[in-house]
Parts: sequence; C-alpha cells; structure tokens
Amino acid sequence: MARRRYILAYDIMDDKRLRRVHSCAKTYGYALQYSVFICDLDSMELTHLKWDLGAMIAHGEDRVALIDLGEVTSPTRFEFLGVHPVLPRQGPTII
Repeated sequence: MARRRYILAYDIMDDKRLRRVHSCAKTYGYALQYSVFICDLDSMELTHLKWDLGAMIAHGEDRVALIDLGEVTSPTRFEFLGVHPVLPRQGPTII
C-alpha cells in the first residue's frame, strides 16, 4: 500500500476537545505548528485518523482539514521563510 503525505490542520473551539485532537494528531504525524501536522499515511491509517477525529470533534463548531500532498516519495512541496523545521523523510507506520 502506497503511503501518501497529508497536511492535517485544525481549529477546535473547546479546550478539552482541542487537547484530545492534538493528542490524536501526534499519534499520526509530526507537528509543524501547534495545530498543523504532517502525516504520512496509507489508506487504512487515513481511514482510522478520520474515524478518530470524527468521534472527537463537534461537527457544528470545529474544523479539520486534510490536504493530500501526494506520495511520500515525491519531492518535498514545502518552502519555509524564517526557521525551517526538519521534515521527516517518511513518517511512522501506525499499528
């Protein structure tokens, strides 16, 4: 199964839900900023991430964005100004 790189970004209105979503995001990816993560996922991991987040958020208040950047082996699509974080070459496999 090919792994794809995603940007996960969220805006959560409640502090308790925010902490839960942040903890979940750390399970699946690497933090670029507090509410922005890089996640390298196969299709099953993506399904699990969506399921986990969908169960945590208030669908009428919160926002979560998943942006598909393509296969993990593709050249990096990031450009930074200022401090440049070290990006993973390939993310962890979620078990």
